[in-house]
Amino acid sequence: MKTLRSYFTLLLALLLLGSNFAQAQTTTTTKKPMSKTLKGGLLGAGGGAVVGGVLGRVIGGKNSTAGGAIIGAAVGGAGGALIGRRMDKQAAELKREMAGAKVERVGEGIKITFDSGILFAKNSAALTSTAEDNIKELAKTLVKYGDTNVLVEGHTDNTGTDAINNPLSQRRAQAVANYAQQQGVDASRFTVQGYGSTQPIADNSTEAGRVANRRVEIAIYANEKLKKAAEKGTI
Repeated sequence: MKTLRSYFTLLLALLLLGSNFAQAQTTTTTKKPMSKTLKGGLLGAGGGAVVGGVLGRVIGGKNSTAGGAIIGAAVGGAGGALIGRRMDKQAAELKREMAGAKVERVGEGIKITFDSGILFAKNSAALTSTAEDNIKELAKTLVKYGDTNVLVEGHTDNTGTDAINNPLSQRRAQAVANYAQQQGVDASRFTVQGYGSTQPIADNSTEAGRVANRRVEIAIYANEKLKKAAEKGTI
């Protein structure tokens, strides 16, 4: 059974990667995008964690460990579809309330991207008032939906050295997590990681690219309790 599951997982990954490549190569055909809920169900059915790193780059975006974490945590099937619908509600609330962030539905979870310029002053890990307002809204939703885990990642551009950027990115991610916890979100739900300049999403040779790379990403995905409830169909 495990061998069969592994083969299915690899096949699913190859099919999705092939589909992504074909879509990128096609300029004359318009294709209706797969719904986020259905996508979550299909991805999780393949074994989640086994292909999370690969699919995270395809769906979550270039160098997106936040997207990969969501895909890797997927359960798939009918349970994944139930989780997806639950995440749809959360994402809709977050989009309404968090004007300073980009909120995306990815697989069976939610990915949030903050421009560091909104959150922090240059070379600082102290939250701005705008950052606090956005994180308060995030915390309200996290408290309301207490059955998720939260990954917070800090990223910088390549200006300066790793000795500066790596701890700065960690402190910034931790500052976001700490403030959310001060608003009542259980600290046990958080994982915090700083990546410095190692995961750019844009060209560091331009100012616009450097601005895009200075960011905090948050992944929200189902915890074990929610996964088990979804698999039983009790959510």
